[in-house]
Amino acid sequence: MKFKKKIIDEKELERILKRLANEVIEKNKGCKDLYIVGIHTRGVQLAKRIADYIEKFEKVKILVGSLDVTLYRDDLAYIDHQPVIKDSLVTFDIEKRHILLVDDVLNTGRTARAAMNALLDYGRPASVQLLVVIDRGNRELPIQADFVGKKVPTSKSEVVKIFLKEIDDKDEAVIYEKE
Repeated sequence: MKFKKKIIDEKELERILKRLANEVIEKNKGCKDLYIVGIHTRGVQLAKRIADYIEKFEKVKILVGSLDVTLYRDDLAYIDHQPVIKDSLVTFDIEKRHILLVDDVLNTGRTARAAMNALLDYGRPASVQLLVVIDRGNRELPIQADFVGKKVPTSKSEVVKIFLKEIDDKDEAVIYEKE
């Protein structure tokens, strides 16, 4: 892949996450019965950051879980490498709770669909909302995020990658061109 351009820097990512946390609070009229679940890998770290901001703004504790959606994907047969399965940690009862699913990039909608299927194995939530930092467009399924940090229309020959300090030692988002 060839670097094309940086679309989000460290300061902008922080501003986006704070804004998204406030939007979640506003739309949900607070945080009653709100739990946050991040989709592996970067969605988990983003979920923790969003929860931290909500906790600071609202002075409440937010429970955070993680989902590995690998085995729920409908394109698993098309992946040319051996998938690595990570832990799903949803240690709280989601029945009749409001769940905020968090992922880094929304593109085709397939990861979000897989996440909803995985989540339903834990129970029947009152609602499921989707938060993403970047929405690329290119939908193959009728799935839209409730909360979007930045819309970045891209072609199918481009790849959007978010880097996070917890995993990559830097905070930024970039576009690569497939070679």
